[in-house]
Amino acid sequence: MNKRILRGGTLVMPQGCKKGDVLIENGKIAAIGDAVAADGAEVIDVSGLHVFPGLIDMHVHLREPGFEYKEDIASGSAAAVRGGFTQICCMPNTDPVCDNAAVVGYIVSRAKEVGLCKVRPIGAITAGEEGQQLAEIGKMQKAGAVAISDDGKPVMNSRVMRLAMEYASDFNMLCLSHCEDKNLVDGGVVNEGYNSTLAGLKGISRAAEEIMVARDIILAETLGTRIHICHVSTKGAVQLIREAKARGVRVTAETCPHYFTLTDDAVVSFDANTKVNPPLREAEDVAAIKQGLKDGTLDCIVTDHAPHHADEKNVEYNLAAFGISGIETSFALSYTNLVKSGILTLSRLAEKMSGAPARILGLSGGELKEGGVADITVADLSKEYTIDSKDFLSKGKNTPFTGTKVFGKIQYTIVDGQVKFSDVIK
Repeated sequence: MNKRILRGGTLVMPQGCKKGDVLIENGKIAAIGDAVAADGAEVIDVSGLHVFPGLIDMHVHLREPGFEYKEDIASGSAAAVRGGFTQICCMPNTDPVCDNAAVVGYIVSRAKEVGLCKVRPIGAITAGEEGQQLAEIGKMQKAGAVAISDDGKPVMNSRVMRLAMEYASDFNMLCLSHCEDKNLVDGGVVNEGYNSTLAGLKGISRAAEEIMVARDIILAETLGTRIHICHVSTKGAVQLIREAKARGVRVTAETCPHYFTLTDDAVVSFDANTKVNPPLREAEDVAAIKQGLKDGTLDCIVTDHAPHHADEKNVEYNLAAFGISGIETSFALSYTNLVKSGILTLSRLAEKMSGAPARILGLSGGELKEGGVADITVADLSKEYTIDSKDFLSKGKNTPFTGTKVFGKIQYTIVDGQVKFSDVIK
C-alpha cells in the first residue's frame, strides 16, 4: 500500500515532542497534524509510542564483499532495521577494499536487491587502505559513495591526508578520520592505565588517539576544509574538538554507545567482547564523552558496528579481533544512558542519531517534516528488556552487553514509506 497513516503517536521534532498523526503517501510524509484524514490509508496505531525520524548510522561494517562469514549486506541490513536504522553507511575495509567504482557499485546494487534499509557506501581514502596513494575518489562518488575513510587503519602520512582532504573538498565530500598513531599503539589491546597493569595486557595510550585528532584538526584549519573525527573515546580528544569548534574549524565528530556506557573496568574479566578499537577508557573519559554529547562538541552517535565470527573472539584476549556488534543495541543503550539520565532530551537524541548524520553527509531524511522522505522509526520507550546476543539478526554476536537491562524497544522501521521491520504482534 502506498498510503498509510501513523495514528496517535508522540512525534519527536527538533523543537520538542508533540502528539500527532503522520500521513505517508508514495514514500513521502504528506501531512503531519492532529486527526489527519486517512481516507483509503492503512492505519497503524502508534498511540503510546514515540515516532522518530528514521535513525541513520554513519559508521558500520557490513563485511561484504570478502568477509561474509562475519556479516553480509543482507544480515547487516536486517539487523539495522531491527535496530531502528533506515540508513547505514558502510566502511570500506572489505576484500577487495572498497577503493574503486566497481566495489561501490556492487554494494549499492546488492543493497537494492536486499531491499531493507538504505546502504550508503563509504569509499577508501587510499588505494587498498595502504596509506600511500589516493583512491579513485571522484569515480567512487559518481558510483554512489557518500564519503571517504580508511577506517580500521589510520592515514599515517600527513601529506597523503592533506591531499585527501583537498581532493575530497573539490568533490564536496568528507574525510572520516580513524585517529590512531600506530607507532604509539605498538601492539596494545586495552587502555593504558591501572586496569591494563592489573590484567597484564599491553596498553594503548590516549595520546595515540589525541595526537592524530590534533593533526587532522590542524590540517582542516590550515586548508579551510571539513574533517570528521570517528569514534571519539578520550577526554583529551573531546577537549581538542571543543576548542577547535570554538575557533571556527570545520570539524565534526562522533562517538559510540560503548564509550559512554562502559569503562575499562570491563576488560579485567578477559571477555574478548570488551576488546574494541579505540579501547574502552576510564570513568573521566566516559564523563567527558557524555558532556561532549550534551554541549554539542560531539555531533553524532554511531555504532561502529563490527561483527565477528565467534571463533575470532573465543581466543586469548591478545589474539582476539577488535570490535563490538552494536547496531541492534545502540538506540536502547543511548536512550537508557543519555535520555533517562537527563543528559539529552529526546529531540537531542534524534539529532545525534538522525539529524546530524543526515546533515553532515548530505543525506535525505533526518527530520519529520511534510514533504520529506518517509523514513521513520517508532519506539516503545516504556518497554524494558534484557539484551541477549542470541536474539541478534546480525551474524556477529560479539557484544559485552548481553544481560544488560535497557529501555526503548523498536516497534516499526519504515523506509520510503514501507514497513521494513515490525515488532508488533497483530
